[in-house]
Amino acid sequence: MQADHPSDRHAALLAQIKTHYAQWSPQFQTGARYLVDHPDEIATSSMRTIAMRAQVQSAALVRLAQQLGFDGWPALKTIFVERLHGAPARYADKAGALAGKAPQLVEEVFAVQQRNLAATGHASGTALQAAAILLEAASRVHVAGFRAAHPIAYTLHYLYRLLRPGVQLITGQGGTLEMDLRALLPGEAVVVASFAPYSSEALKVAQAARQAGCTLVAISDSTVSPLALQADASIVIAVDSPSFFPSIVAGVAAAESLAELLVARAGEAGVQALDQAETQLRASGAYA
Repeated sequence: MQADHPSDRHAALLAQIKTHYAQWSPQFQTGARYLVDHPDEIATSSMRTIAMRAQVQSAALVRLAQQLGFDGWPALKTIFVERLHGAPARYADKAGALAGKAPQLVEEVFAVQQRNLAATGHASGTALQAAAILLEAASRVHVAGFRAAHPIAYTLHYLYRLLRPGVQLITGQGGTLEMDLRALLPGEAVVVASFAPYSSEALKVAQAARQAGCTLVAISDSTVSPLALQADASIVIAVDSPSFFPSIVAGVAAAESLAELLVARAGEAGVQALDQAETQLRASGAYA
């Protein structure tokens, strides 16, 4: 497992776990799942504590580490310690670094966004096509995105609903997320958007979708993000920004691209659905 940056080494480890997970014993699977879901705890807690919380034997964690190519648990733990120390800077710290950069900041922001769009378009074309096929085949589609990722989800929901009125936006408004997730049924599809640091709500939606037997489409910032590792189709977006906050520009573009693909695949029926939606909007006075 050769990688140059702590985040790369951690990502490579997650990819290795994903590749071999289905072949492992229940003890290994339980331990591996805890590694994936609680990376900060792995870095800060003892092996005995981790074993107790994961409800596996300490010896199983040692064997799992060896199975993953490490000499033992301490070597595996190092990956998580490095990841924690190399975690992205806090937003406030990034904002402080912007001091004195105002003259060139606007130009820099737009240049980075252009690179984000180009990188996302290059990397996700096939994934967008695959996602469109999955959504088209689903009996019903749900879309979710929380906090900074909400505009990505809302864009897809708004556009796709013009074509397919039954598309649902999962919001958890009023503390009702669990109620929303109870409505998920086998044969449906769920699109979840999130990027690091991943919102707990997004991960809950993804987990509920898998448990309900739904197709899962992820829009996230890595092929080994917690969402992508569970997804049937994974759309990877670039979120780089010279500012203090990750960019959502490429994510919104991916949502628009997915909606356009769905319209194109719908053919004449899609054109008629859009015409009917626009006619109703104009008749209702939605447009001035």
